[in-house]
Amino acid sequence: MSQNLLKFKKELKNLADPQKAEILQSFFKTGEGEYGEGDRFLGIVVPEQRKLAKDFSYLSLNDLQKLLNSSIHEERLTALFILILQYQKAQKEENKKQQKNIFDFYLKNTKQINNWDLVDLSAPNIAGKYLLNKKRAILYKLARSKNLWEKRSSVLATLEFIKNKEYEDTFAIIEILFQDEHDLIHKACGWMLREIGKNLGQKKEEEFLQKYYQKMPRTMLRYAIERFPEKRRQQYLKSLV
Repeated sequence: MSQNLLKFKKELKNLADPQKAEILQSFFKTGEGEYGEGDRFLGIVVPEQRKLAKDFSYLSLNDLQKLLNSSIHEERLTALFILILQYQKAQKEENKKQQKNIFDFYLKNTKQINNWDLVDLSAPNIAGKYLLNKKRAILYKLARSKNLWEKRSSVLATLEFIKNKEYEDTFAIIEILFQDEHDLIHKACGWMLREIGKNLGQKKEEEFLQKYYQKMPRTMLRYAIERFPEKRRQQYLKSLV
């Protein structure tokens, strides 16, 4: 283990709060059979992790790999914050080779990015940004994965596209995910539909909803129409009764 990594792990551990850790263990569903089974927490809030990421933004990909292989949640999340900072730097410097290196590294670790906050904070900021002006077949492959987190990553990555007024891939990936049974997928898809309404207008979102809302899991629909006027929102919900 490198000296830089040893120093990072020591500083992270110094921030640990056992009481917060206990709360987080429950919040992130780490019990037997739950989606976060085996995840361990130190009890460190996100702002402290972001600050530490800035202080250690120079860590190598080898060091970040060791952190992503850890069962400690904060080690994986802070590693992703560092990776995002490194990607932003590569973008600023127009270093396309480094951007690809980081993207490839990210894809190699999708199974280690294995809780909803890890996915939500990293997929748009790395996969989404990298694929913005490129072919996106990899997202469709992830959408058809048997792995919960790869599926969530596939649709969350499209948040970056939505912010750039693109929506076709989001719609197509959501169609693939309609039949998924996990509510974390339903919530993610509904959230992205809501973002389409927010960024491109309710009309564009409703064109999709009118075609598919009766096929959607109710949770997905609820998230999608969360910003609708109450009367319109109730029309959708009552039509499913």
